[in-house]
Amino acid sequence: MAEVYLSDIQLAARFSVHRGTPWRWTKTRPDFPKPVTLTPGCTRWKLSQIEAWEASKMDAA
Repeated sequence: MAEVYLSDIQLAARFSVHRGTPWRWTKTRPDFPKPVTLTPGCTRWKLSQIEAWEASKMDAA
């Protein structure tokens, strides 16, 4: 199955936060998934990693 990638805008919509927040989380939260550079100027997050991160947060609560 092909990997699905999310942009910063899509992540912001998913978590109801500002577009810059996923970038800040990347720098300040060691457990937040790191983005992948697909091409110059095109950086995305793997949906599978985001879902795993969400699940880990649900388990911790």
